[in-house]
Amino acid sequence: MEDNKRAHLIIKGRVQGVFFRLKTQQQAKRQGVNGWVRNRPNKTVEAILEGDTKAVEAVIKWCRKGPTLAKVEKVIITWQNSGLEGLKEFKIRY
Repeated sequence: MEDNKRAHLIIKGRVQGVFFRLKTQQQAKRQGVNGWVRNRPNKTVEAILEGDTKAVEAVIKWCRKGPTLAKVEKVIITWQNSGLEGLKEFKIRY
């Protein structure tokens, strides 16, 4: 039995205009995590991460720091039931 988790993240700080979405997508793909990431109008970044628990936690750990130019102030995590959207890959949403 797989140990899958799904996390909904809201990332606050200087996280837009610093390649946060692209780098999150790269990290998620590297870990084998499905989901999506997008900028929100209020200058935060939102993401859904779904996959093996350790892989999801590795991406969350990366999101707490972000890419070089980012200044992450806070990551709000809400754990959800996995498989709600049938996510098959990791996409950047616009």
